Amino acid sequence: MDAPTKTRPTLDDIKAAAERIKGAVIRTPMMLSRTLSDIVDAEVWLKFENLQFTAAYKERGALNKLLQLTPEERARGVVAASAGNHAQAVAYHGRRLGIPVTIVMPVSTPMMKVTQTEGHGANVVLFGERFDDAYSHARELEAENGYVFVHPFDDVTIMAGAGTVALEMLEDAPDLDTLVIPIGGGGLISGVATAAKALKPGIKVIGVEAELYPSMKNVVEGGNGEIGGDTLAEGIAVKEPGQLTRAIIADLVDRIDLVAENDIEHAVSMLVNIEKTVVEGAGAAGLAAILADPERFRGRKVATTLCGGNIDTHLLANVLVRELVRCGRIARLRIAAQDRPGALAAITAKFYECGVNILETNHQRVFSRRPAKDTLIEVECEARDARAIDTLVDHLEEAGFHVDRAELD
Repeated sequence: MDAPTKTRPTLDDIKAAAERIKGAVIRTPMMLSRTLSDIVDAEVWLKFENLQFTAAYKERGALNKLLQLTPEERARGVVAASAGNHAQAVAYHGRRLGIPVTIVMPVSTPMMKVTQTEGHGANVVLFGERFDDAYSHARELEAENGYVFVHPFDDVTIMAGAGTVALEMLEDAPDLDTLVIPIGGGGLISGVATAAKALKPGIKVIGVEAELYPSMKNVVEGGNGEIGGDTLAEGIAVKEPGQLTRAIIADLVDRIDLVAENDIEHAVSMLVNIEKTVVEGAGAAGLAAILADPERFRGRKVATTLCGGNIDTHLLANVLVRELVRCGRIARLRIAAQDRPGALAAITAKFYECGVNILETNHQRVFSRRPAKDTLIEVECEARDARAIDTLVDHLEEAGFHVDRAELD
């Protein structure tokens, strides 16, 4: 009789995975953030998985899986469906081990990710508009060509590899009482919760999902939140969580928090500005949850995993500038003035008086509800702090100009 199929990793599986991948996966830093700790009034520790070679924790599970293939399975090759970090992890370690790798990606995958995956030696197949389409095609290729399918999360060996993160976190900070871990399909938190609860039964494990994708919360806690939309945390934007992972999470995870897009953006910016580290939206979700509701973590010894750092540079630039807008350092003012010589000079004089720098100006004479003899001057500007912008607006209005400020929705 065949042995029953294993449905969850054990602490021994995770410890074995740690030995198996040792030396081939970076033992990333685990550091106390003094500044974030002051902000939250707690000990806040960060696990820098964004410093892996492919910039994500996914290498741990992928390598653990690949190392356990038989010689015959290695010769057949592997296939995976992914538009991001899992693809690069499988491709990178597959090439290292001499295993042929095929990655199926949706046709909408950014070319940068396609190029990076191909750069690791994988054969990339673009198929379908959505991840589900790519996943189905990967399973078809598995059946047609005899490939071994490497699931991104719903696989015990993948979860065991991911769980090695928790071993390192608790080795470096044994007094931790709370772990805050992002959830997509659930592979990372399943491995982390398994290891952490076995080593420290009293430790709290809190999952975090993007507010737009509460798929695991819906399943585990019986919610009915709508799923879908453009999220900065695309790495955890999973519509259908794992079958194996949902059972583990239901048993071991204390609660699942949801974070709004603004909070994710804020966390990404904070990590750049405070820790000088680049983290993608999914990787910043744990910190976003801590910063969004610090009362729930006050006085605790809490750690979160910066699980990935693959963010498009243009998108990162937008996030950082939007953060400057939110904190009042950058503003866009719509200033109504009479369209006559000297009006612009009078306005710019106020900027000079208040020490506010003009970044860009635009005259709008046609598409405006102002009288035909008026002009609407849009000025994008930056200042040392929000108070300087407020002072500028006061001075402009005292001089007889009507000022509106553009706001982020």
